[in-house]
Amino acid sequence: MKKTPLLNIALSRVVASLGHGDVLMIVDAGMPVPAGVELIDLALTHGVPDFVSVLNTVLTEMQVESHVLAEEMLVKQPPALATLDSLKSNGALGERRFLSHQALKELSRSARAVVRTGECQPYSNVALVAGVVF
Repeated sequence: MKKTPLLNIALSRVVASLGHGDVLMIVDAGMPVPAGVELIDLALTHGVPDFVSVLNTVLTEMQVESHVLAEEMLVKQPPALATLDSLKSNGALGERRFLSHQALKELSRSARAVVRTGECQPYSNVALVAGVVF
């Protein structure tokens, strides 16, 4: 049995397979997932699991170099934004870039995987860019 908090087999496998610069997206329940991109669907019902819980668990195993958010997140101010700001301040998310929501959806086409949460707050999406631990 694993000692770290991330127990989902598919998600653990994807995180372990990431190379420098690969993108893993954690998204809300409404974000479309492009054909051909692996979907790890964790959504059970509205809000379960929530975006922040999934993000915090992924960060226990993933080295993040940078992250990308939709500009619209700054307008809507979903609750997850405060957590993202705190994680950025603590150095857990590296540099931050903003794209339009449409451009973020286009970025998802090149993601190694998209992790769908049950989050129902609009624009609660992040693209995590893998870093290296050395």
